[in-house]
Amino acid sequence: MRAGREYLPARIAVWEEGDFVRTYILRRVIINIPVIWLVATLVFLATSVLPGDFVAQRIAAQDPTSTDPAAREAQIQKVREDLGLDKPVGQRYLIYLGNLVQGDFGVSYQDRRPALQGMKEGLPYSLQLSVMSLIVAVLTSMPIGIISAIRQDTITDYVLRVFSILVLAAPNFWVATMALLYVVKWKLWNVPLSDSPLLWEDPVASMRLFIIPAIVGGLASGAGVMRLLRSQMLEVLRQDYIRTAWAKGMRERVIIVRHALKNAMVPVVTVLGLTMAGLLSGNVVFENLFGIPGVGRKILVAINARDVPVVQAFVLVIATFIVFVNLGIDLLYGVLDPRIRYS
Repeated sequence: MRAGREYLPARIAVWEEGDFVRTYILRRVIINIPVIWLVATLVFLATSVLPGDFVAQRIAAQDPTSTDPAAREAQIQKVREDLGLDKPVGQRYLIYLGNLVQGDFGVSYQDRRPALQGMKEGLPYSLQLSVMSLIVAVLTSMPIGIISAIRQDTITDYVLRVFSILVLAAPNFWVATMALLYVVKWKLWNVPLSDSPLLWEDPVASMRLFIIPAIVGGLASGAGVMRLLRSQMLEVLRQDYIRTAWAKGMRERVIIVRHALKNAMVPVVTVLGLTMAGLLSGNVVFENLFGIPGVGRKILVAINARDVPVVQAFVLVIATFIVFVNLGIDLLYGVLDPRIRYS
């Protein structure tokens, strides 16, 4: 009975901690609502002043030989009315916000499909490329950062630091282009540029296509993480509790992994989370170079075509994703460092 009474406060503490976490999540979600509204407003204003006239471009492309200005102007006005572009900017903004509240992102000006349809089609490709790049970044940055820190001011440290600087300095598109050229020239493997299979559709062909951009993007992202991890590890390794662990005769692996690395990971996790969000929306170069129909490539096509609803939908969804990635990172802080409390 006594043991049960002693166990009861611990269970109450766990429940209270769970309540704090739920309250914290709810408060953060409420706080982020104005952020998402501000992003939606900025996206609407930015796309409303885009140079060029989509309707005029569309009519000119459909009938390039027309020589009747009045007929063309009437046709342009008719299309504007159909798309709702004849209304004042303020009225269109209120309609836009009202539709967003209902989960309606509008329809594409080009093919009259839902604005998010293109993102649904491109998201699996961008997610696969981003996850593969993040795996490469973690697998390269973590061991390199740790080794560079524990072998400070040695030849190994200098070589690894020079490597990270070279990776950061080299333009991603140039490295990816050169890697693709060498793979094709030396016939190392067949890169399926005309097709874009996903990993669960054709694993071998998918790896042949995605492996080069994943490695190049992962190394570029991991180089910054490596330098940050090295500096954090050096700071942690100078702490008194690390010296105490060495004095007690603990094994190096236990000290590095269990004590030093865990405490150095808090700022590194922030960078890794933002890296994942950046990879999802910033793989435009790789997707265009390798013919991958991902989110970045589709949003670039939409911008060039002045397809405003698609651009607005893509940017707003990506911004919302980044907001919730930040929330997930903040929750992970408490796992890495028990001293951090949700309040």
